[in-house]
Amino acid sequence: MPLAVYILGLAVFALGTSEFMLSGLLPPIARDMDVTIPQAGLLISAFAVGMVVGAPLLAVATLRLPRRVTLIALITVFGLGQVAGALAPSYGVLFASRVVSALACAGFWAVGAAVAIAMVPVTSRARAMAVMIGGLSVANVLGVPMGAFLGDQLGWRSAFWAVAAASAVALVGVVARVPHIPRPAEKPVLRKELAIYADRQVWLAIVATAFAAGGVFCAFSYMAPLLTDVAGLAESSVPWVLALFGAGALVGTAIGGRVADAHLFGVLLSGMAASAVFLTALALLSSTAAFAIALSFLLGLSAFYTAPALNARMFNVAGAAPTLAGATTTAAFNLGNTGGPWLGGTVIDAGLGYPATAWAGAAMLLVGIAAVALALRLGRGGGRSRVAARSAGRSAEAAEPQAAPVSGTA
Repeated sequence: MPLAVYILGLAVFALGTSEFMLSGLLPPIARDMDVTIPQAGLLISAFAVGMVVGAPLLAVATLRLPRRVTLIALITVFGLGQVAGALAPSYGVLFASRVVSALACAGFWAVGAAVAIAMVPVTSRARAMAVMIGGLSVANVLGVPMGAFLGDQLGWRSAFWAVAAASAVALVGVVARVPHIPRPAEKPVLRKELAIYADRQVWLAIVATAFAAGGVFCAFSYMAPLLTDVAGLAESSVPWVLALFGAGALVGTAIGGRVADAHLFGVLLSGMAASAVFLTALALLSSTAAFAIALSFLLGLSAFYTAPALNARMFNVAGAAPTLAGATTTAAFNLGNTGGPWLGGTVIDAGLGYPATAWAGAAMLLVGIAAVALALRLGRGGGRSRVAARSAGRSAEAAEPQAAPVSGTA
């Protein structure tokens, strides 16, 4: 595996740490910026909104730009966004820095995946993508709790400086190790790709993905104050509990990735149902520290157990649009990452308390389960994705011209 692929994995580690680390930093940010916990939680939503907008927009806008130069520009903007966050004199500036960082993050994801695939043989593409996705998993296991630890020991701004430093290392690696990748010979016809949005199976996949992610992050975004104010744990314990969530995520990804290909709908339904059950238990038992800690691990496991199947489902129903399928999945996940924290903040503002975020998250997951069940019923009744059906005879031909000019540069 080329060293450059691991450099991209390091960059994804920085991206993922920045995206999720605020879950452990909300209390000190709220105190320093003189805002409420729900207002601080909107910083998580701000990043997610930037990802929702940036994923499809930059996937298309950068398609014919030089890949290496685009990666350098995007990781530079992302790193500067972290510096701006660390120096932010006000909540408004911090909010804006999160949006800018998210736009750069979304673009880096879109371009970085194509570059990783281009640098390896066809037989190693899955391994290359696993390295990039592994960066996100490691961010959940190490980056997020480390951010919370730095926030507790040195102040929340130190976590932003740490991510900026990781981004600088990734930038040096990209400049030094990522080769020039020629632009694609043919530009995809966007009109044909946009046709996927006329398909109800695509929209059901979007709904399922958004509500599955939103349900988990409705509660996880406020896990730090729940652990301290409800479960009675010290703030110094929060990073270790968040690390358990990340460990569960690693286990869940490994299991879900192995099972999803053969039992996609089974993984979707069982994983989302498990998350709903764990959230319900968290709402009922969060005042007991041992239960809150154990459920953090189980929630990470069930959420990431479902994630590979959610990604696979979108590519199954939107395979005729290779440019937009991945971007749509990213946007759908981040729609959930936007709506979940917003709903959690709303129930807290209503005076229902931090455990109510788990009730609200469980309700969101029930909507996602309903979308999956409807998609399964339509599929059994012959309601196969119209776009997938139309493209079945030409998908291999459509994929080869787009892949060949890129993979040929490995």
